[in-house]
Amino acid sequence: MEILDLTGLAQQLFDDIRELSSDGVGVTRDSYGKGESAAADYLRHFAEKEGLHVDVDRAANLIFSLPESDTQQPAVWVGSHMDSVPQGGNFDGLAGIIAGLLCLVAQKQSGRASGTPLRVIAFRGEESAWFGKAYMGSGSLFGKLSAQDLELKHRTSGKSLASYMEQVGADTAAIASQEMLFDQSSAKAYLELHIEQGPIMVARKIALGVVPGIRGNVRHNRITCVGEAGHSGAVPRWLRHDAMFAVADLITRLDEHWRVLLERGIDLVVTTGIVGTDPSEHSISRIPGTVHFSFEARSKSHDTLEGFYQLMRTECASISRERGVQFEFDRRLESSPATMDEKICAALAASCERMATPYETVPSGAGHDASLFANAGIPSGMLFIRNENGSHNPHEAMDIDDFMLGVRVLADTIDHL
Repeated sequence: MEILDLTGLAQQLFDDIRELSSDGVGVTRDSYGKGESAAADYLRHFAEKEGLHVDVDRAANLIFSLPESDTQQPAVWVGSHMDSVPQGGNFDGLAGIIAGLLCLVAQKQSGRASGTPLRVIAFRGEESAWFGKAYMGSGSLFGKLSAQDLELKHRTSGKSLASYMEQVGADTAAIASQEMLFDQSSAKAYLELHIEQGPIMVARKIALGVVPGIRGNVRHNRITCVGEAGHSGAVPRWLRHDAMFAVADLITRLDEHWRVLLERGIDLVVTTGIVGTDPSEHSISRIPGTVHFSFEARSKSHDTLEGFYQLMRTECASISRERGVQFEFDRRLESSPATMDEKICAALAASCERMATPYETVPSGAGHDASLFANAGIPSGMLFIRNENGSHNPHEAMDIDDFMLGVRVLADTIDHL
């Protein structure tokens, strides 16, 4: 069975799961919630219908394999995540799972398994949008979630991450004690196909990209600036303790530091994605006494992340003195940068060349489950697929022909590992 013969099946899978998780604007597959579980059930039923073996690990991730696969032999693992951000796009995460499943289906239908067994893993809970923590499904496997992490609250329900994980069968006791739930000897390599989530490949008119590394991040989901509320017309500037102007001052200073670092060739992106005053009390005529905001920095360098984080804290202290406000911080969360394996990257590039498919090296600014495998010492690699309109929005527009090119390269790489 040729991979290209499966184009119609690939489109059907994308369409069916889009319909299952449509929210009227985009798709919403909430981590450990209704949308993600609907996708998981669909994928399980599809795989079983195709004669594949389906297993569930102790973190409630799905694992697909050929029924006759040798479980004692180290495998090439291929995977990505099932969840999405609220009102997100259909291809972020899902493309990598479907790509792996198509490789298994092709092997099953042709009766020709790869020399190294293939296992496909569909992770739960990669997106930080729901609990403020990324890599929950893959992180659980490597002992990266703590008991404190399991107490993180859902963005809307306020229920704990642990309660959601328990509902889908995860072993939260083992996860809380940070047991290793993945046998590293079972993995010869880890591969992940994923849409590019930025505009580089579209601008350069290339369908495929080989990823050399993944940025890490440091973040606070919620920082609170506490000042003093007052009447907007009655308090002069020199007597104000305006929390909003303090936050604006901080963001402006960080932006200037960021610009200077970029001019020095340092890899860094900085984002404040959430800013707000309390809607129960704010008004046009009220000086804001409290402002909540988020902070995130990403870089390929751990030293850069730590340095910029300390710079942010120093600026908070300075603004506190100057404006008579206080900054209060929730837990610091971080994910380490990851470097992809040079031999795996070379194998992906060689497959592109065998397929006569142009490609470029494209670093990943976004985080991916592959970083957990790479930082655990498992040789890992990523293949990007060109994608219009960015990601984390309803307008993701991966072309199915680009996707199938990527699946062919993925299948060829698996055969040559």
